[in-house]
Amino acid sequence: MITKPVVYVVDDDPAIIRLLEELVKALGLNVEAYQSAEEFLEAYQASGPGCLVLDVRVPGMSGMELQKQLTAAGSSLPIVFITGHADVRMGVEAMERGAFGFLEKPFRPQELCDKIQSAVRLDAETWRRREEQEIAAGRLAQLTPAERKVAARVITGKTNKMIDQELGLSTRTIEAHRARLMQRLGIRSRTELVRLMAPALSMRWTSSTLTAWARAATSASQWASPNWSKRSSKSSGTGCG
Repeated sequence: MITKPVVYVVDDDPAIIRLLEELVKALGLNVEAYQSAEEFLEAYQASGPGCLVLDVRVPGMSGMELQKQLTAAGSSLPIVFITGHADVRMGVEAMERGAFGFLEKPFRPQELCDKIQSAVRLDAETWRRREEQEIAAGRLAQLTPAERKVAARVITGKTNKMIDQELGLSTRTIEAHRARLMQRLGIRSRTELVRLMAPALSMRWTSSTLTAWARAATSASQWASPNWSKRSSKSSGTGCG
């Protein structure tokens, strides 16, 4: 189940932190504030959708370096930079590395709110797709290797006769595998099978990818979530609902 979005704030100015906490709470979102990049990294665990509002220049590790570390770790967390020391090169570099936004202080509160809401919607969709993949992977894990081979061909529209020619099995055997896989997955038609596989139809499907994907079911949540250190207790706020 996808949790309520969290907006993470990293800024060393207490006045800015208070302002951002108020803005985020007014949007009905949870907020967690940190005064350094190191403090954020120590606490952060990717457990649901959100976004990071990040000052470019904070004591210790800079905001730009934090972005590099998150990107290298495979994080999908959208980043909205805020800075009082912007230049064109810095902004271009941040956006090229995947920043969701880059705002100069003093920023307009509504502009920042719009960016936060857009970033959270984007990340929520990313988490929704990931959850669908995990569910589909878990259901695929119920299939035998032979059933996966048949399923990989059924979703491409191949008939039982075409499949038996490819696999060197009798049509009756293919029909039996097809019936069993439908039963295991709780579906009745090819259309339902395709719908079940929809989250991953952009992949190049083969029996080997089906097998690999199914084996990844138990660790699917790690695909876009870095292995962060143990979460510690930090300053937090609760959305107003």
